[in-house]
Formats: sequence, C-alpha cells, structure tokens
Amino acid sequence: MAKFAERRLLPYRPDQLFDLVADIEKYPEFLPWCLGARIRTRKDTELTADLIIGFKVYRERFTSRVVLAAPDRIHVTYSEGPFRYLENEWKFEAGPDGGCVVDFYVDFEFSSRMLQKVIEVLFSEAVRRMVAAFEGRARKLYGAGEPGVTARILPRPI
Repeated sequence: MAKFAERRLLPYRPDQLFDLVADIEKYPEFLPWCLGARIRTRKDTELTADLIIGFKVYRERFTSRVVLAAPDRIHVTYSEGPFRYLENEWKFEAGPDGGCVVDFYVDFEFSSRMLQKVIEVLFSEAVRRMVAAFEGRARKLYGAGEPGVTARILPRPI
C-alpha cells in the first residue's frame, strides 16, 4: 500500500480550490500522467468519474466515486480498474490569516504486486508533482492569490 498526506497553506479561498479539484474533466490539461477524464454520472453532490493514467508504456483506466461536500471536502473512493483499493480526500478550510489550508490524503494499492513495487519507489515524488500541478493550476486560474499569504507546507495534526 502507498500512503501520502500533506497539509499546505495556499493563498487562495477555499471555494476556489474546491472548484479547481472538483473540475475533474480539466485534469488532463495540467495533471501529470492524466491522459483522459470523463464524468460518467452526476447527481447532486456525487459523481462517478473515469480517469486514464499513463506513464511510458503503462496505461490504465479507473473509475471512482466522488462525493462533493462544497466548499470544504472532496472524498474519492475507488470503483473499478487496476487497484485493490484507492481512497483520496481533500479538505479545504480558511487559513488563520487568509488563504486556505488544504489537507490532502491518498492511500492506494494496485492489484498487481509488480506494479505496486514500481509505484512505491516513485510514489512520493509522483504525488509531490501532482500536488504541485494543482498549485500551479490555481496560480494560472486565480493569479498570485491573497496578498500576504505565502504558500507553505504545514505540520499535520496527529
């Protein structure tokens, strides 16, 4: 299994970052290794989404159930594809002096032991690149953000 968790303060409003993460169909425009995205079903605060991920010769499609609790939480659970399981959560809360504290968590395991071993070696760097891609997308969409708020990694509460 591969787990990653990080808290960051970003100079954007929680609703802006929620909207950015919830806009799954735009992921191929900025997210590394995301080759395609589509929404299968959408009703109220829940949707089913397909993502196609690829790296070199590897290419897989997987389906997830996404629960949108605007503007503070997005919870993703795995439905179908190459994983044994996948769980992902984003939490957005107003920062103490402006901006937004983003709490990001992902935990997954591929069904293939070989693929899991390969991913575990690259996992931390891959997730850091993905988090950086979301931050870069926010900068592109919303500019520099709130004045006086500096992006930084925060300690996670125990």
